[in-house]
Amino acid sequence: MVDSITTEEVCFSRKRPDVYGDAHPKALLKAIQEEGDYLQNLTEQHVVSTDQFTRDELLQLFRLSAKYEGNPERFNTPLKGKILISAFYEPSTRTRLSFESAWHRLGGDIMSITDRSTTGIAKGESLEDVGEMFNNYGDCVVLRDNNEESVRLMMNSLRIPIINAGNGTDEHPTQALADMYTIFKWKPGLISDPDSTPKLTMGIVGIPSKMRTVRSLLKVMAVFPECFEEVIIFHDESAQKVFDEGQLEQLQEKGLNVTLSSKLNKRLPELDIVYINAIAWVGNTFESFGEKFVLSKSSPLKENAIIMHPLARGEELSTDLDDTHHNWYFSQARGAVFLRMALLTCLCQRTEQVMDIV
Repeated sequence: MVDSITTEEVCFSRKRPDVYGDAHPKALLKAIQEEGDYLQNLTEQHVVSTDQFTRDELLQLFRLSAKYEGNPERFNTPLKGKILISAFYEPSTRTRLSFESAWHRLGGDIMSITDRSTTGIAKGESLEDVGEMFNNYGDCVVLRDNNEESVRLMMNSLRIPIINAGNGTDEHPTQALADMYTIFKWKPGLISDPDSTPKLTMGIVGIPSKMRTVRSLLKVMAVFPECFEEVIIFHDESAQKVFDEGQLEQLQEKGLNVTLSSKLNKRLPELDIVYINAIAWVGNTFESFGEKFVLSKSSPLKENAIIMHPLARGEELSTDLDDTHHNWYFSQARGAVFLRMALLTCLCQRTEQVMDIV
């Protein structure tokens, strides 16, 4: 028999979204001056890597995301008449639903594929031929595949934009954009008043050589190196290859101060942001890393620190943090919808429809 639930408990459960971090996006909106021409650069572009975005393009994309998030009911038709092909050949909850929610919120229609065995690929059809067919059926493709080369192969024949929604251990660019959007929502002064806003000390629990979320996030952070005092990569002492060859050097050349450590709890009291992940997709399955790193209420977190996680989580992130002010991982997932709304609007040539709406 289920225990009775009090009125107070019902009220709390309904209010719970207000418990975790969710800075109002209008602060970020005010921090970035509108320069719509930079968004025009993204028209009909394929999105494969975070490397392809300039600083100005990212800032304007974050501004449009904040515009959508601050007043979502004003923007429900920019993609009316457009069709998204949502092709997810690797398991996904947040990324797939986030993209599909974003497209629906903008008034578009969706065709969804969740199993490659139901497509011509199962019969030996090439990805290039699949891409050629997609040109006739939709206006944009979002692809997740455990094969790192799938996105690039399909690009060979696509005349409509394709977005990499995670390809093997390579990259997950829109996750990284959503992560950086979350950081700037939390600290818009990093953009509007950098002289008076302290730089951030950020800890990342993960292995850049194996985790596409971490790899892509570091690339985006390297576009804004002045925002970070130090970025500490926490890894198991047994990890043999934390970075791919040249990966760390590229980040350092761009001005990002990256250090490595295996002592998470020792440095937790210094960290403004803790970004933690434990899952990496390898081939047709996943592997877990950093099992000794666990965050909970008993962790020596800095008083005003925030925790970020790309989700799905395992034992590395305790649920007892969900109702604390450290929890920004749910806000991170929510903001990803608006970031993807902004990106999709740009790719599909509908930016002019929303630029003049306040």
